[in-house]
Amino acid sequence: MAKIRILIALTTKDNDYQIEQAQSAEQAASKLGVSAQIIYADNDPINQSTQILRAIQAVPEERPNAIVFEPVGSTALPQVARAAGAANIGWAVLNRDANYIEDLRKISEAAIFAISSDHVEIGRIQGRQFGALLPRGGTVLYIQGPSENSAAKERTLGLQESKPANIHIIALRGQWTEESAQRSVRSWLKLTTSQRAVVDLIGAQDDSMAIGARKAFEELPSEADRERWLKLPFTGCDGLPKTGQAWVRSGLLAATIFIPPNTGQAIEMFVQAIQQKKRPPERVFTVATSIPALDALKPQRMT
Repeated sequence: MAKIRILIALTTKDNDYQIEQAQSAEQAASKLGVSAQIIYADNDPINQSTQILRAIQAVPEERPNAIVFEPVGSTALPQVARAAGAANIGWAVLNRDANYIEDLRKISEAAIFAISSDHVEIGRIQGRQFGALLPRGGTVLYIQGPSENSAAKERTLGLQESKPANIHIIALRGQWTEESAQRSVRSWLKLTTSQRAVVDLIGAQDDSMAIGARKAFEELPSEADRERWLKLPFTGCDGLPKTGQAWVRSGLLAATIFIPPNTGQAIEMFVQAIQQKKRPPERVFTVATSIPALDALKPQRMT
C-alpha cells in the first residue's frame, strides 16, 4: 500500500498554538508512518483557499489522501471542501463549526469530520477565571480574536454568559498573534478614553495576544504608568506546556486555559478510516481546562 499523504493547512507561524499544532502533526505522522506536509496561510483566507485547491487539483500521484485544516477566515471554505469530497480526499476541519459537514458526508465516500474545542465553554471558563481573580468586580481589557472568526465569537459569548455582572469589558481586537495584540493595545493607549479607564485585569483570547498586550505596556515612557499596568493580572488561552503554562509558572500570566492540540488526533482518525474502512464520527470535541484550577485562583485585585 502506498504511503498515506496528509496535508496540514494551518493559519500562521506566529502563534504558539499553531506551532504546537504543527508539532502534534509531525509526531502523529512519525508514529503512524504517514507523510504529513505542513503549510501556513499567513492569516490570509484567500491564500489558504488557493494553497488547498492547488493540492486538490494536483496530479493523482501528488494529491493528498486527506486534508487537515484550521480556517483563517469567517467560513470553513465550503467550496474547497466540496472539491476535496468530489476528489475523494478526506477533509477535517479544526476548531470551527463547519455547517456543511453533514451534507458533504452524504455525497462523498471520503472521511469528512470536524474536531474542535467547545469555544463557548472556553469563554465560560475564562469568565469564571475573571470572577475568581476579581471577586469584588472590576473592568477587564479584553483582547478578542478577529471579528469574523467563529471561535472568537463563541468565546466571547461564553464569557458573557459566565462572568459576574459586576465585571465590565473593554473589548479590543487582535489576529491571534502577539504582534497584532501589541498594536491594538498600543493604539488604544493613545486614546483619551484609555487615560480615564480604570482597568483591573487584562484578558486575551489566546496566550500570545496576552503577551503582546504586556509588551505594549512595557513600551510606555512613564515608569509609573508601566508599573501600574504591568502589576495587573494578565490571562490568556491555549495553555501549552512551553508557553502558556510556563508563563503562568513564571508569573507573566495569572491564568490560562489549556486547549489540547488536535492535528495529531485528526491524522489518527484519517489513518484508521483509510486502513480499516471505518468512517469517523461527524464531530469530535476536545476538553479545555483552567490553569491553575478555578478553585486555586487567588483574588489579585488590590483594594
